[in-house]
Amino acid sequence: MEKSKRLFLKSKRSFRRRLPPIQSGDRIDYRNMSLISRFISEQGKILSRRLNRLTLKQQRLITIAIKQARILSLLPFLNNDKQFERSESTAGATGLRTINK
Repeated sequence: MEKSKRLFLKSKRSFRRRLPPIQSGDRIDYRNMSLISRFISEQGKILSRRLNRLTLKQQRLITIAIKQARILSLLPFLNNDKQFERSESTAGATGLRTINK
């Protein structure tokens, strides 16, 4: 009986506990751009709570801070730098003509 019980015991693996992305001293505020920019993707989207590893309350505060910063023009709503570069290069390749007077 003891051998069968031993088989079902979980093996104890050592794992490194990840540090929380927001330290206790950090204030979640729309002016704290270094903190806010960590939670935005390259396209300018707000990253999900699962990716950020935030609590529900922290994610709500981050979302509100990002939206306030966008409204006050501290952050762009969209980050389409790559898209604009592509559209300029494709415009020349398609052979669009300009009319000269």
